[in-house]
Amino acid sequence: MKLSDELKKRLRQQFADAQISVQVQGASAILGVVSKDFDGRSQVQRQQLIYSLIGDLIQTGDLHAVTIQAKTPTEIDGLA
Repeated sequence: MKLSDELKKRLRQQFADAQISVQVQGASAILGVVSKDFDGRSQVQRQQLIYSLIGDLIQTGDLHAVTIQAKTPTEIDGLA
């Protein structure tokens, strides 16, 4: 399975109703998740939650660099 597909699958399992975007270039990824599940969580807590889903890929070296954009729907609506 391609790395991008694996990342999407893991994110979708945790955040079923979220807007998810995954961009992969080599062993680097940009992950975007917009989810109600982030309500009441700090940016650090949001990133920790996502890292918990992909930590094994980082440990094996399949994934080297990650940028995480984790927002709530309200935060996105405020940008419009």
